[in-house]
Amino acid sequence: MSKLNIDQSSIKKLFEDKKSDFLIPDYQRPYAWGEEECQTLWDDIFEFAFPDDNKDKFNKDEEYYLGPIVTFKNSDNKKEIIDGQQRLTTLMLLLRAFYSKFSNMKDENSIQTRETIARCIWKTDEFGKPDLNALKIDSEVATDNDKDEFLKILRTGDAVGLKSRYAENFRFFEKKINEFLLGYSSYFPYLPIRILNNCILLPIEAEDQNTALRIFSTLNDRGKPLSDADIFKAQFYKYFTELGKKKYFIDKWKELEDLCEKMFNPQSGTPLDELFTRYMYFERAKLGIKTSTTEALRKFYEKNKYAILKSEGTFNNLIDLANFWKDVYNQNEDRFSNEILKKLFVLYYAPNGMWTYIQNRDNNGLLKENEFSDFLSKIIAFIWAYAIYMPGVNALRTPIFNEMNNIVLGKKVEFGDNKFDLQQLKNMFTNYEFNNNRPITKSMLAWWAFQDRDQNLISLEKGFEIEHIYPKNRYEKEKSLNDKRNLEKLGNKSLLEKKINIRASDYRFIDKIKYYEGFESRGKIKEGTEIISLKKLANRTDFVEDDIIERNEMIINTFMNYLKENNLEK
Repeated sequence: MSKLNIDQSSIKKLFEDKKSDFLIPDYQRPYAWGEEECQTLWDDIFEFAFPDDNKDKFNKDEEYYLGPIVTFKNSDNKKEIIDGQQRLTTLMLLLRAFYSKFSNMKDENSIQTRETIARCIWKTDEFGKPDLNALKIDSEVATDNDKDEFLKILRTGDAVGLKSRYAENFRFFEKKINEFLLGYSSYFPYLPIRILNNCILLPIEAEDQNTALRIFSTLNDRGKPLSDADIFKAQFYKYFTELGKKKYFIDKWKELEDLCEKMFNPQSGTPLDELFTRYMYFERAKLGIKTSTTEALRKFYEKNKYAILKSEGTFNNLIDLANFWKDVYNQNEDRFSNEILKKLFVLYYAPNGMWTYIQNRDNNGLLKENEFSDFLSKIIAFIWAYAIYMPGVNALRTPIFNEMNNIVLGKKVEFGDNKFDLQQLKNMFTNYEFNNNRPITKSMLAWWAFQDRDQNLISLEKGFEIEHIYPKNRYEKEKSLNDKRNLEKLGNKSLLEKKINIRASDYRFIDKIKYYEGFESRGKIKEGTEIISLKKLANRTDFVEDDIIERNEMIINTFMNYLKENNLEK
């Protein structure tokens, strides 16, 4: 069990402690507090210190809780801050503003208060005298270009000409202190002392970084927890700094972060975490790892002291991977042929996300047209069939991971150990209920749409729903199906644009036709569907149960042939 040191502490006790040597590490996010947060802090502290604007109503036994400070002691014996960076930084700025104000006050209480504040901001020598060159807090935040201003303000008490958040907040506190001194001159000595003695923090010191991060995730329901990518950023930052390429890295990382924010929307973790996850499967394959059990993202990358991340090649690979997905989502015709973009559109509707982990690239980061096209066809065929044969994303891991290892060895994707008995699979498809809640239903309809050679590429931004060609409400009114289960057959379904699907819900097929084809109303053209196979159905006058059965058989037989074409038959 991990050991924790937890002890409620006043600001004075925590900051004055000779062991207090705080470090805001490189993987932390930049300082984010603005005037609004500082105003709230000031108002709350003032109300606590002077109830009803009366210094005599203060109860010296009462305490004002400011929140936790989660740290761990790193290899340099510094307290690395995992949670509490914003509070700690702001309190330091507030104390420095008070210290400056007391500089011209000669009474004994003011001198003692000033000396106390000094011991909170600076380290002391063996006689207890503050060393004004040795701050008790340092910042190495990789993406914070203003951190030097923070340290300069603490050292000098001067923010003139500075424009960072640190400078703005420091000037805010200077202004508040001046207003306080003018309005409550007799109260002035009490405020900093009551802040130091009665404002309480909960320092939690963990024995290592991982424990500290877990504590932060458990405690913090307001701030944005540090992500795995924040930790990885720190490793890259150190590596590129040693190469003398610090600015290059910071600029490229920001571009990478912005790009991932636009592309990825993961259910858990950050968009950058998603990129690292996708890349992890490539690195796993290079290491020959085939096990279907995947370890946590940070656990994987932290092996051998983050050796994978201490490489310019890895960083470039991540950039290449992000740009690949940008071109996929943007349907970049300069990079991909029309046929490949169509297959990527189909994969966008995959029944699960495992396909995004299969990466295939030559030495130039691309595959030849035919090879890449064949690769996409094969994974579509396999993943779609496996979703019926062995439902669940976990079942798919074993064959996918095996193929990833083949890819990095330069072998073709064959799924040699996982081919299908097509008669058995056809029976499974025939008896499967393709209801709209099952992802494979929309997956099959996306695949079927592009089996028509006349089908044009469709924008990924266009939203599609599932259309019942023979509507449910028609069955309820006419009872004209011998088997109600045919309503949910693939033969009765198609992708249809959401906007059209709402209008085309009439129970009569003859009334649906105009919505499929498009029509003119009041001088305005109402566009029809982009799904060509559905548009072609509009040539008939009705769509009945026999049509459902015939179309369903056609879809299933075509898919079985698709599996044969991709050499996936046992």
